[in-house]
Amino acid sequence: MSIVLDSKIPSGPLDQKWSKHKMDSRLINPANKRKYSIIVVGSGLAGGASAATLSELGYQVKCFCYQDSPRRAHSIAAQGGINAAKNYRNDGDSVFRLFYDTIKGGDFRAREANVHRLAEVSTHIIDQCVAQGVPFAREYGGLLDNRSFGGAQVSRTFYARGQTGQQLLIGCYQALSKEIQRGGVKMFPRTEMLDLVLVGGHAKGIVVRDLNTGAISTHAADAVILATGGYGNVFFLSTNAMGCNVTAAWRAAKRGALFANPCFTQIHPTCIPVSGEYQSKLTLMSESLRNDGRIWVPKSRETAEKLRAKRMNPNDVPEDDRDYYLERKYPSFGNLSPRDISSRAAKEVCDDGRGVAPTGLGVYLDFRDAIQRLGEDVIRARYGNLFQMYEKIAGENPYQVPMMIYPAVHYTMGGLWVDYNLMSNIPGLHVLGEANFSDHGANRLGASALMQGLADGYFVIPATIANYLATQKPGAVTTSAPEFRQTEQETRERVAKLLSIGGKRTADSFHRDLGKIIWDECGMARSKEGLTRALQVIPEIREEFWSNVCVPGSGEQANMELEKAGRVADFLEFGEVMCHDALDREESCGGHFRTEHQFTEADPEVREGKTQAGEAKRHDDRFSYVSCWEYKGPGQAPVLHKEPLEYETVKASIRSYA
Repeated sequence: MSIVLDSKIPSGPLDQKWSKHKMDSRLINPANKRKYSIIVVGSGLAGGASAATLSELGYQVKCFCYQDSPRRAHSIAAQGGINAAKNYRNDGDSVFRLFYDTIKGGDFRAREANVHRLAEVSTHIIDQCVAQGVPFAREYGGLLDNRSFGGAQVSRTFYARGQTGQQLLIGCYQALSKEIQRGGVKMFPRTEMLDLVLVGGHAKGIVVRDLNTGAISTHAADAVILATGGYGNVFFLSTNAMGCNVTAAWRAAKRGALFANPCFTQIHPTCIPVSGEYQSKLTLMSESLRNDGRIWVPKSRETAEKLRAKRMNPNDVPEDDRDYYLERKYPSFGNLSPRDISSRAAKEVCDDGRGVAPTGLGVYLDFRDAIQRLGEDVIRARYGNLFQMYEKIAGENPYQVPMMIYPAVHYTMGGLWVDYNLMSNIPGLHVLGEANFSDHGANRLGASALMQGLADGYFVIPATIANYLATQKPGAVTTSAPEFRQTEQETRERVAKLLSIGGKRTADSFHRDLGKIIWDECGMARSKEGLTRALQVIPEIREEFWSNVCVPGSGEQANMELEKAGRVADFLEFGEVMCHDALDREESCGGHFRTEHQFTEADPEVREGKTQAGEAKRHDDRFSYVSCWEYKGPGQAPVLHKEPLEYETVKASIRSYA
């Protein structure tokens, strides 16, 4: 299959592209919409919103999720808020400012047109959600409240305490449930996509496994939408739910879809630190906490040692022995500096021996000053459920002592390549939300994930999918096509192979080994030496996996070990491509930090005060493009295709938050 990278970005001024594109897009009349069927894989905010909205438009929709209910999609775990350029605070916000903050926050590695569209659509999302009854926080007078998030100097984040994702998902689920009851959406819970079916080079269906019975079946449609989230669990330890995986996107990649920027992964600075080898996941503490919490470590290693050994209470550390390092290094943004920068700053002070957790990997998030200024009742109203969650996990009362936090894998900016219509290079395959690469560049600003998921689902895909569907005869492809039988047979053989190995190690043990090498060599800091090592080790882990993994039970029943084994097998292939991408991109940008490419005291930009030593150093002359990887098979190097990034409105500059 030839690779054609046409981004389909509309012509004209940036602020008119989306309006122009909607006017120029194809339309399907209401009677004809009923003839078309669409498969949606994933039922989180992007998947649920698209399924509900497309059904409301008249399309016949099948929606699949591996959870027992759409209400358990991982969007429920989002805490802090959702961005929108409403400017309710009258503090200078605008669509353009949200656009610029997002482009800059992504270190100038995202498409201008997609990001501006996201900023435009953001204002409609809030109205949509309020109409659904989402209980956003309100000010005393009844108006919707806003708070600040990292990478912005305005308050544009709408929130519902620390449960924003949950409340938005409930609103989305209501819309979806209405369409299920009406008959426009047929829901398939506890059903996992295991492969994509191509007919004539177009995405026309999927192969799925019923996770309760083990039954494998096929489903056909006129178009397929993947809204299956990110791949952060390639690291094993992350803030993602343990079921989150790369399988749907990766199986599409193995069918020819290009995977874009896989090395762009986000390390969130505000997570509960690792406490031991027994852990299987990590817990996020919302970035919103950094509005009122101050981050610090002691200035001296001796004090840090006492704190680690519990020989000293953090409240007893004198003010002049506290290093509020984000406020010191980035005074303009302080504790709300962007996630990638804040994470590296935490690693830096811990590497200096001033970490405060027993492992040495932890810093304080302290609400002492905010409680004194505002009162405990105000802090409890803003963050009460987050404080309660922290106390249950860490065993300490954060109203009385500072929280301990440390960076952890959270979000992935990379994903399947899509054009302006959100269609991949495989015709008919559309990709929404975190599963695509399009909006966040090399680093996502906080509260932008929910914004993208709902923008894609409620507003973008309903307006763009007709551009593809109008070229297709509805119902022309059914599961009787030979491609469905062939793909189903390949799926059955893969499942049978996993069950037949009969080795001695669990899938989790291989996943842990993979996660460690990926974290060590492709985590917060990467180097040519480390990535080269990872590319030697990962194939060795994969080879042993396929000869020594133990998958008990059978495929004719519920079998969680079989589910895990299939997902780990995909991570073992995907992780290698991820490291190839990180090795090829010889620059530092956003969440991709190559130790060989950082500013030093010798650089004129540092001497002129434009940036600081140790900050990420981009090379726009060589790497201002989207890296799109074509998978060629296990053991073979993937092939790189490039989509140049052209900036017409903003000028790429050194990303400074000082």
